[in-house]
Amino acid sequence: MAAVEDDRIARISSAIRVIPNFPKPGIMFQDITTLLLDPKAFKDTIDLFVERYKDKNISVVAGMEARGFIFGPPIALAIGAKFVPMRKPKKLPGEVISEEYSLEYGTDKLEMHVGAVQAGERALIVDDLIATGGTLCAGIRLLERVGAEIVECACLIGLAELKGRDRLGGKPLFILVSAA
Repeated sequence: MAAVEDDRIARISSAIRVIPNFPKPGIMFQDITTLLLDPKAFKDTIDLFVERYKDKNISVVAGMEARGFIFGPPIALAIGAKFVPMRKPKKLPGEVISEEYSLEYGTDKLEMHVGAVQAGERALIVDDLIATGGTLCAGIRLLERVGAEIVECACLIGLAELKGRDRLGGKPLFILVSAA
């Protein structure tokens, strides 16, 4: 099994395009659109997450806007969980709770519908990438405010040098591929 997994990880990693100096000089942008163009690598990505979470009694998959919306729904469907979108301000039509988080320059907010998650539900948070961890931290705080138990945070890509894992307050983090 390990050899198969290694093949899948290598295929996933090679399907992610790196674009230097985007959106600004010095940034090595991890472009997942090329992964999405490769059905085998995209399926491998979803399969690896599903294999990890299918027997963990998870009832909520929370996806971060916007690329968490790509990976979260197929994972949720495959493990029999509901998908809860966590969105930027003023994008959800119903009553919301919000959580502010820090960006490199300034702050942003993440919102979730009131009533989407119940106290005691077991939640998985999904995003495409962890950098500084600000977005994931906001998602953790939103879910904990309504009494959910965070099973793990799952990201396709990890930028280890930005130390986002250190900001998660000890919450488990699973990363499929580390960016070079």
